[in-house]
Amino acid sequence: MILTVTLNTALDITYQVSALTPHGSHRVDNVVERPGGKGLNVARVLAALGQECVVTGFAGGPVGAVLRDLLAPLAPVDALVPITGSTRRTIAVVDGASGDTTQLNEPGPTITTAEWTAFLRAYETLLRDADAVALCGSLPPGIHVGAYAELIRRARTAGVPVLLDTSGEPLRRGIAARPDLIKPNLDELAQLTGSREPLRATCAARRRGARAVVSSLGADGLFAATPEGIWHAAPPAPVRGNPTGAGDSVVAALLAGLVDEVPWPERLARAVALSAATVLAPAAGEFDSPGYATLLPRVTVTEHQAAA
Repeated sequence: MILTVTLNTALDITYQVSALTPHGSHRVDNVVERPGGKGLNVARVLAALGQECVVTGFAGGPVGAVLRDLLAPLAPVDALVPITGSTRRTIAVVDGASGDTTQLNEPGPTITTAEWTAFLRAYETLLRDADAVALCGSLPPGIHVGAYAELIRRARTAGVPVLLDTSGEPLRRGIAARPDLIKPNLDELAQLTGSREPLRATCAARRRGARAVVSSLGADGLFAATPEGIWHAAPPAPVRGNPTGAGDSVVAALLAGLVDEVPWPERLARAVALSAATVLAPAAGEFDSPGYATLLPRVTVTEHQAAA
């Protein structure tokens, strides 16, 4: 079983408009609502890949109730901890003319000390049956900045490999707790290491404590620095569509490859193809299956020497 942790869950709402014009009034062509937050998106992709998955984190209020109702028919098991505050919403506006997406993210609810303690009890119990755990996304108000470091240490004590996908100070503190894998994007990597050169920054991030680092390069694919080697995995060509959730699909592919003990080059090829196939899908937490099958054999994986 793969456990995903989303401390700042969200109800993801995607609006599709023919063209997005600043200061204008728009008729929405289509509305899609999905349970969201990074870890929930990861879990939905994992379930579509045939992996057993459990989701935990927080959900509360009327929006949280809608989120859980939408999650119920899906394959991930719901182990979310109830809270008194209301789950946030995120709004993605997809511009049909340009293919670009504008994202609006509400702040999360404030988590009380009692709610955090209840979550820690549930987390410890869930770790007993987990083959891997993913800690994903931002921290809601009320959660201390070292929360992910604490959860990493608890997973390591339980002997469960852990992937961390966050940013800023939670990433900086989390990596010091020595997670098995982190998955920063270029901006997060630059904040962590001070460098925007992908190979150098990826290797520098690994020296800070993570066993492996896989860096998202957007349309240029992934760089990975691991104990087994360093690779760049690239898609055959950029794809247009909704990029929301593409990074979460990378995490899902990496987790599936971890538990299935897939060699790193193949693991990275799957992650790149799945990320691109997610851009082709209309909503976060989904991927285009025919697109994935077409893209996978066309991904190129090149081995590199370590950066100085």
